[in-house]
Amino acid sequence: MQNNDQQVPSGAPDAAAPDAQAHAELEALKARVAELEAVNTELRDTVLREKAEIENQRRRLHRDVEQARRFANEKLLNELLPVYDGLEMGLSVEGGDVASVREGIALTLKSLLKIAENNGLVQVDPLGQPLDPERHHAVSMVEAPGKAPNTVVSVLQKGYVLNDRLLRPALVAVAKD
Repeated sequence: MQNNDQQVPSGAPDAAAPDAQAHAELEALKARVAELEAVNTELRDTVLREKAEIENQRRRLHRDVEQARRFANEKLLNELLPVYDGLEMGLSVEGGDVASVREGIALTLKSLLKIAENNGLVQVDPLGQPLDPERHHAVSMVEAPGKAPNTVVSVLQKGYVLNDRLLRPALVAVAKD
């Protein structure tokens, strides 16, 4: 008669060992998933905080730009107030001779030009210079004995340059060939 009892050879893994190993791996994977979910939640929170901070910075920048735009000319206009005061005083004077009125206007113009210069505005007065089509606009050609051709002989209207950008060309008359 044969013995149906099978014996497990020694050194072979027993049936409980694979279940224990699978259970340990499952627990390790569950722990890893929990860890990754925690990291994911932390990263999501960080992204949301950073997004909110960027939005706040954008709003602040927009507000600052708007304020700068609204008050950009404040310094210039503040510098112009004495010019306004001088013109108003000159207009309020009753009588007076032409020479003193001219002198007052000349001083006011000098003050105005100084303020403009301090703010980057340069006057273009090309009298006696060769015509520069970038900064001058010739409106007429005149006979000018002794002057080189295309030399500015009269300035009808001065031009202006703001920080190396032409605002208005000078209107000039130049010597004929």
